[in-house]
Amino acid sequence: MKTRALVTGGNKGIGFAVTKDFLERGFEVVVVARDFSSFDLQDENLTIIEYDLANVTDLPKLMKQVGDIDILINNAGFMQPKYSFDNYPLEAKERIMNVDLYTPVELMTLCSNSMKEKGYGRIVNVASIAGQIGHPDIWYGIAKAGLINATKIYAKLLGGNGIVVNCIAPSPVETDMQKDNSEERKAEFKKTVVSGRFAYASEIATTIVWLATDCPEYINGTTTDINNCSYPR
Repeated sequence: MKTRALVTGGNKGIGFAVTKDFLERGFEVVVVARDFSSFDLQDENLTIIEYDLANVTDLPKLMKQVGDIDILINNAGFMQPKYSFDNYPLEAKERIMNVDLYTPVELMTLCSNSMKEKGYGRIVNVASIAGQIGHPDIWYGIAKAGLINATKIYAKLLGGNGIVVNCIAPSPVETDMQKDNSEERKAEFKKTVVSGRFAYASEIATTIVWLATDCPEYINGTTTDINNCSYPR
């Protein structure tokens, strides 16, 4: 049987690059995202499902539609830099926490059921350097910090069942997420990295795919920094 992967937010950016890589490897890939209007990828092994990942309640229904998977890539996420820490609407807080933290955690629980039966599974969570050093969008930083911690917890909970859970924490990447950042902020960040540029989506995707495939199982519960020395530790 073919390896089956679920990629949230696989319609663009990092997730799109991951999806393409998996398909090139002959995997069956299910992409879940809210909008596929600009998605032009076609493959006999590809299934797309329109779903708003802010809807945590209906995730069990979503997973019945998806079916059993071997690999979960919790990639979907967004930020809302237009809101300040002291003027952040409740609805905006709830939406970002749902998409960036609560849904990824719930998907780990739901997907692990079939993984435990098979004695094998790979989960990769896409966090951010914002979860390590903070961010002007405080709820984005809080959500990503929570996802890093959830990775450690689930690795301990599921590792005995042959399920490897890891996380990446990239610094800014050349994707649509940068459109809301000011040119001044982007220029300031680029001064902190050795190469003087943002990461490419393909660089992040390569790391994700490795963690989801060839990574030794002893690398479990870790967060891989991808920040070109902007936060060396």
